[in-house]
Amino acid sequence: MNDFHPFGWYAAKMAPYLPKKAFQPVKSRLFGGLAYVGLVTAGILAVSLFHLHPIWNLLISVVLGFSFAALGFLGHEILHGTVVRTPWLRDLLGAIAFWPLCTGPKLWRKWHNASHHVHTQHEEKDPDAWPSMEKLAKSRLLSWVYRIPFPIRAFFSFSSLSVMFTLHSVRMLFYFFKDFRRKNRAVVLFQFFLPWATWLGLLWLVGWEKWLFAFLLPLLVANTIVMSYIATNHRLNPLVPVNDPLANSLSVTVPKWVDILHFHFSHHTEHHLFPAMSSKYYPLVKKHIKQMWPDRYHEMPMGKALAALWKTPRVYYEHNELIEPKQGHVYGTLGNGLNPDRIVHRELETEKQPRAAKKRAKTKKAAGKENL
Repeated sequence: MNDFHPFGWYAAKMAPYLPKKAFQPVKSRLFGGLAYVGLVTAGILAVSLFHLHPIWNLLISVVLGFSFAALGFLGHEILHGTVVRTPWLRDLLGAIAFWPLCTGPKLWRKWHNASHHVHTQHEEKDPDAWPSMEKLAKSRLLSWVYRIPFPIRAFFSFSSLSVMFTLHSVRMLFYFFKDFRRKNRAVVLFQFFLPWATWLGLLWLVGWEKWLFAFLLPLLVANTIVMSYIATNHRLNPLVPVNDPLANSLSVTVPKWVDILHFHFSHHTEHHLFPAMSSKYYPLVKKHIKQMWPDRYHEMPMGKALAALWKTPRVYYEHNELIEPKQGHVYGTLGNGLNPDRIVHRELETEKQPRAAKKRAKTKKAAGKENL
């Protein structure tokens, strides 16, 4: 698909078919947040105050992790202004919701709202986009990483989902810090370190064993849940010259009860079309997308999307394909030949294009083979 349209083009064509209330804040979403705050508080108190069997503590940790993740999904919605629009209240509620994930509202809005949404799947401007062959060739660290055999790399990549959101948040703090005005930098640091201070304070109060179940294991569970969604949002899609949500985004399907508990975070294409709309109305948006652009819309079960991620590399070749640099295996992306039901690759060496030799040289350089 080469005829791209910006998200505003789709939104303008679809908006007349949507009810006016869909564009208003939905404050009732806060009741769900209040329930999760209650669960988190009760779970932490239970682990901290009682001497429970480790099995019970482990079960509570899983519930806490699920609640941490759900609060993060609600915080994402709040900071888009779809729950309340008063700036100070939006940031306060967003900070509370993101507290377990230790991400401040000012940094999140800069990183996610102002950068990722505006430049989705742009190789240079989207802080969440994966690298191309050109960027790989310029980085010694990335070149070294991609010399590791693909199956081993895929295993560690999936294992890292349990810590990746936390690590990426820290990276984004360093990445964007200089872009904030001097008067705002102290606020950004305060919002980042205050949650960590409270969780480390909990460690001091209850000790390592109880802290493991009250925070650390729940954080790993929350990271895994959140990153399972984030990893499937765009990583099977191509890099694009135009911010076209139907080309650069993927919606996944999960059981309905999970979708409700996760505030419809699975509807990611819909979110990129209407980021200022409450996710409560995304099922309606999905219905209209499928009626108006059924051939452009990308959707698949979460399990299938994760399996496709496992079987494909994360380096872009010619922007609309993925490549395994060490072996020269080239895979399609969604809308560009990728079939999640039967993932196959082609050999780079079989290309007949005039620039094939040059591309092969770049591939060998990126894979560290130029002197072999």
